[in-house]
Amino acid sequence: MSQLTLIIVTGLSGAGKSLALRRLEDMGYYCVDNLPASLVPAFLERCENANPVITRAALAIDSRESAFGADWDKLLDWLTQSGVSYRVLFLDSRDDVLQRRYVETRRRHPHAAGGDILYGIAHERAMLAKLRERAHAVIDTSGLKPVDFYARLEEALALAPFGQPLLLFMSFGYKRGLPVDADIVLDMRFLPNPFYESALRPLSGLDEAVKNYVMSDPCAPPFFDAAENMLRAALPGFAAQGKQRVMVAFGCTGGRHRSVAAAEEMARRFAGGARTVRCFHRDLGAEAEDIRERFHPEEGKP
Repeated sequence: MSQLTLIIVTGLSGAGKSLALRRLEDMGYYCVDNLPASLVPAFLERCENANPVITRAALAIDSRESAFGADWDKLLDWLTQSGVSYRVLFLDSRDDVLQRRYVETRRRHPHAAGGDILYGIAHERAMLAKLRERAHAVIDTSGLKPVDFYARLEEALALAPFGQPLLLFMSFGYKRGLPVDADIVLDMRFLPNPFYESALRPLSGLDEAVKNYVMSDPCAPPFFDAAENMLRAALPGFAAQGKQRVMVAFGCTGGRHRSVAAAEEMARRFAGGARTVRCFHRDLGAEAEDIRERFHPEEGKP
């Protein structure tokens, strides 16, 4: 099965598995929804014997597999021993967002005893905790529009060769909620906010002027030195626990200035080594729209 690339899409109900599978199908993957884990070996054999051979496949597996006594660790260990190049993609979302999606669509959560959606979400989180730990990529779909979700999905699949641990740095704004896919969260709100400097407000942490402003504060250099040392000390432990990726999230109020500069600075410090490093900014665009609407509402009007 050395020719086959397998994507296993899993995660919380309502987090976007069906949307991910449709996108993967558009990308040329042979997709199957809700295939029981016990049938995966037979499915892969069928892919290998197909004419022409199927070299890219994607499976969506959810928590209802528990009814079949699914053993996630056993399945993933078998895939590794069989030499299959596979990646587990786990889709997550905040509880309030998942609850709202079920209320709006009037669907019943598969684990909502007596109609209690939040109970169902909590129960499902516990069921999938071990599978989440073994995921190669975790995507928080809480505030993602479909086009942004597609970009994150494609980025997650192309981050690095299969089996290579990833180091991800991200920025976010606390006003839009904590990222549920982060392993470490560092708060940058102890630094002066460039938002209150009229010349810097329309810029972002990607601009040199904002980077220089953030780094010029006396507290910034020792903070980044300490954060770098902490992370370098922790990475071997993460690797020993079998983590496929480590995501470090930097937060500020809006997610456009301080957190962006911080994520970029830390990514710069870890770039250039053997480890694959990526950086992305969750709320950069959304905060730019908020600033424009608050301070320049006339822009964008017809």
